[in-house]
Amino acid sequence: MRRSFAFALLLASIATPVLAQTPPATIGDRYIPAPWWMRDPVIASVGQVRVEIQANRAFVSASFQSVDRSVTEASRAAADQVRALSQALSAYGADKVRVETSVTTRPIYDQYRDADGVMRDNVRADRVARYQADAAVNVTVRDVALIERVYATIVASRPTAIGQVNFNLEPENSWKANLQAEAMKDARRRAEAAATNAGATLGRVKIIDPSGRVCQTDVLAGWPSYAAGGGPATSVDEVVVMGARAEARMAFAPPPPPPAPTAGGAGPSEADIQAARLALQPPLRTLTDSACVIYGLN
Repeated sequence: MRRSFAFALLLASIATPVLAQTPPATIGDRYIPAPWWMRDPVIASVGQVRVEIQANRAFVSASFQSVDRSVTEASRAAADQVRALSQALSAYGADKVRVETSVTTRPIYDQYRDADGVMRDNVRADRVARYQADAAVNVTVRDVALIERVYATIVASRPTAIGQVNFNLEPENSWKANLQAEAMKDARRRAEAAATNAGATLGRVKIIDPSGRVCQTDVLAGWPSYAAGGGPATSVDEVVVMGARAEARMAFAPPPPPPAPTAGGAGPSEADIQAARLALQPPLRTLTDSACVIYGLN
């Protein structure tokens, strides 16, 4: 009798943790227990907002090429060309314009025609005809008000090739926080409108999910989505997101001053820069955010 009783206790101690790990329901079951926040009537509201902000970064690259019989002279000539441009651009300050330069050199071999009549390089150390040096300049403009003048300075330097100007938006942390706050406000506005139209009143907040994933997925497996909202995002004024930065940008600003003269008069002349100026307007980029807030209903 004592053995059977002890054996039963042993089975109970083994079975208890197994039962504790058993989920309350199987995904796909017809009847699934609701989460705690659905014991009373609720409304799940998705706040969706968007704002258009002018790009605040610009990128452009240029390259200079030099060919000479001497590898030293070829590299020096290319380096001199890129040095003059980098000095002119660095006069703006590293906080506004950042410049990265590099120089690569490769041999140019004599060529010969093979038995099939195809021209081929005679790749041998004693058959080097000339050396080609390529100097590259990668420019990041952090103050986009300067992009027209920076681009004109590059053109006036007469590089071998110039890349396309690319723009990008790198939002500040304060902008992200302000946009997230607007998404929360939008979730409440949508919930209040939906509750009023349904003849109910909005109750207290049950769940706040800044990521918005609670409302984007079927929280109750096998049950349809029930979130209020969706559809087009609410547009937010850029001043609300950017604050004083947007007000300063939209205010009239005089054209940027020319860069300080470089040592030894290096770089293109002011007349060449003005002659090479083109209209380059930074495009608008869209930032979006969403938030999920679940309210009770009265």
